[in-house]
Amino acid sequence: MKAQVAVLPGDGIGPEVVEQGVRVLRQVASQFGHAIELREALFGGCAIDRTGQPLPSETLDASQQADAVLLGAVGGPKWDPPAKPRPEEGLLGLRRELGLYANLRPVKPFAQLAHASTLKPEVIQGVDLLLVRELTGGIYFGHKQREPGYAVDTCTYSVVEIERVVRAACGYAMSRKRRLVSVDKANVLETSRLWRETATRIVRDEFPQLQLTHLLVDACAMHLIRMPASFDVIVTENLFGDILSDEAAMIAGSIGMLPSASLGEGKRGLYEPIHGSAPDLAGKGVANPYGTILSVALLLRHSLGLESEARAVEAAVGAAIGRGVLTADLAHAGTRAASCAEAGGAVLEALARGES
Repeated sequence: MKAQVAVLPGDGIGPEVVEQGVRVLRQVASQFGHAIELREALFGGCAIDRTGQPLPSETLDASQQADAVLLGAVGGPKWDPPAKPRPEEGLLGLRRELGLYANLRPVKPFAQLAHASTLKPEVIQGVDLLLVRELTGGIYFGHKQREPGYAVDTCTYSVVEIERVVRAACGYAMSRKRRLVSVDKANVLETSRLWRETATRIVRDEFPQLQLTHLLVDACAMHLIRMPASFDVIVTENLFGDILSDEAAMIAGSIGMLPSASLGEGKRGLYEPIHGSAPDLAGKGVANPYGTILSVALLLRHSLGLESEARAVEAAVGAAIGRGVLTADLAHAGTRAASCAEAGGAVLEALARGES
């Protein structure tokens, strides 16, 4: 097949981990006989430095023309408030312009990384959950106002925004264990009451085969630590999803392990690890590229329709980890940690050998 992928390395460790993801994409193309064109563009803080904008028009054009977008990370102290514009504005703008309203964050720990999790091995055993986060509404996109001694951030949701992400989550739940947990704060927030009413109606009228449970966000945060294996699919609003997915990353041992896919109505998606730019690690070659490489697997699956290739990449990551190629955030105490490039190279070797 032929495909075009926009590559946005971004800031901090973004270029380092994206380099490994690109190596994997190129090997997949060569090994499986695909023509995948990669087009790199400026994005985030580095784009502000060069163009004055976090999302230059050339970058948006490249992303809109591509079949998929592979992103590293954005931001850093250099662009922290009161600096304007902010790198994160580019990320919010890209999601909005591409119509990407559903963010998928799968959490399935590798058994070999049980030592890296802060939870007991028996607690994380059998965890295989999918968190679906609404991505273009809520407080991140609401009215903002700042005055001396006063600030406002408005959280708003429409029925349509809730319906579409809940439907997406229901679709994924139907292909899994048919259990859906909808997370809100309906005991306090009007937006959450609307969310709960809408989720209830969608499941009742369109997906009666699903088992729907409502959880308040604080209770969900507790249960993710207490009994994470009880979850199948979780759907929630933007802010809650942002926080809960980072919490869930600790189940997998490191935030560097989790991939994500941001999707809309079509096949085009934005794929990125959930970690930040980690400027303190930038340039040291120690970043964990596995979350980015697993994001490449999601790209192959959701945007390019290459399921076998996606599974091969995921198996290769598992094989590399199984051989003990662990970056500093994962390595056993007292053992040598692998570099970012070494971890990427181990995945390439496993992929070439067809390891699983």
